[in-house]
Amino acid sequence: VQLQASGGGLVQVGGSLRLSCAASGATLDYYSINWFRQAPGKEREGVSCMRGSGGNTYYADSVKGRFTISRDNAKNTVYLQMNSLKPEDTAVYYCAADSNRYCYGGLKSSHEMDYWGKGTQVTVSS
Repeated sequence: VQLQASGGGLVQVGGSLRLSCAASGATLDYYSINWFRQAPGKEREGVSCMRGSGGNTYYADSVKGRFTISRDNAKNTVYLQMNSLKPEDTAVYYCAADSNRYCYGGLKSSHEMDYWGKGTQVTVSS
């Protein structure tokens, strides 16, 4: 599975961005799709998890109510809509796929991921 993340950029506080994670080589139905982020000097942290074939979605407390994960099956693409952005959301964002399609009620560890896309930088300026 190849994943291509895109959509990052520079945005002001309170603004919005939509990240995309386009997959090739396999259908995303068989994978849980996860978004992670890593800020400078910090560990990579989970942001969201979506169960394979859609349905159950989970978010980090820090983004709950502001970020929404969704998918377009026809395009084999997963999105992360980010609203009301804050300076602390500044990070490199990664999408990743886990062949275990379930999220098990929460976020997954980066160690569980089987495939990663290249990161996309999100910078929120105050």
